[in-house]
Amino acid sequence: MIARAAFLAAVLLLPTAAGAAEPSLEAQVAAYRQRVALLQDQDAIENLQGLYGYYFDKGLWDRVAGLFAANATFEHGQGGVYVGRAHIRRALDLFGPAGPQTGRLNNYLQLQPVIHVAPDGRTAKARWRAIMQLSRPGANGEWGEGTYENSYVKEGGRWKIQALHFYVTAMADYDLGFGKGPIPMSGPSTVLPPDRPPTEIYRALPGAYVPPFHYVHPVTGKPIDTSVPPPDSVLGRTGKQP
Repeated sequence: MIARAAFLAAVLLLPTAAGAAEPSLEAQVAAYRQRVALLQDQDAIENLQGLYGYYFDKGLWDRVAGLFAANATFEHGQGGVYVGRAHIRRALDLFGPAGPQTGRLNNYLQLQPVIHVAPDGRTAKARWRAIMQLSRPGANGEWGEGTYENSYVKEGGRWKIQALHFYVTAMADYDLGFGKGPIPMSGPSTVLPPDRPPTEIYRALPGAYVPPFHYVHPVTGKPIDTSVPPPDSVLGRTGKQP
């Protein structure tokens, strides 16, 4: 927040371009208020996603579900899409019992936020990365990595998750590591089927997949290419990507 306040102060001190008409005081104040509001929205969304991570880690499923809009969607890996806060709450039980459990670790570290709030301050999109640390009683620990591409909505002055889509890009046995012990993703649950099939079909490690970006390149203004290059026969890799 301090860095953003310093940035805003610097913006306020910027001179107008040579020859440009000086905007009215009212216009300047309105523009500054909008910038401050957007920065506050970014902070609120970052806190919202951080809370999601803390609640998810400890299996606080009611609190996790309470972060979603009433008509929200939830998609995790290849598990399909769950629609509506009530169905999302039931789907969270697929990740384990509610509440902290002895011998169970369910850490999803929320990292690398890239947040874009719509100019009207009503909706937003954000990309995050998560590092997973998982443990279940009587089983080997697991490591994982994935990417969120989420959307958010402001309802009654509060930001909520409108669509959470977590792309699992790598899971592995803790002892064997990502090179020798990759773990494939599970498909949709038969115990609690999703409302819709997965929006994208892909494979985690050893497959290669880059989740699409919701934003363009900030310098070139062009869409970010997420296609995977073909195997490199020079290095001895042949055949198609999985």
